[in-house]
Amino acid sequence: QVQLVESGGGLVQPGGSLRLSCAVSGFTADYYAIGWFRQAPGKEREGVSCISLGDDGNTYYTDPVKGRFTTSRDNAKTTVYLQMNSLKPEDTAVYYCATVRGVVTTTPLIMSGMDYWGKGTLVTVSS
Repeated sequence: QVQLVESGGGLVQPGGSLRLSCAVSGFTADYYAIGWFRQAPGKEREGVSCISLGDDGNTYYTDPVKGRFTTSRDNAKTTVYLQMNSLKPEDTAVYYCATVRGVVTTTPLIMSGMDYWGKGTLVTVSS
């Protein structure tokens, strides 16, 4: 069992920044990474980024957020962050974190084996 809890969402103006957190607890040894996903109104859920739970700490990003979003983790691997800068209205979505078993492709970013999900946090980018 793994529990994930997102926080940090809110309303921000275009060009602004937010940092999302994903608190991770439970047995994560079976998983390769923690991924961030988002679902905008009327759209399918899409992968945003992920960070390896291994010593390498490899990170992956979907093209629309490259150069604007950064994912990181604390040393204990109990919290994963998504720093979002230069936010755009099209970034408006509910953001979720999830356990990830693998990265299928990097372009586009497709992850697999998302067994556990958080409940999500809403990010609204609007003036």
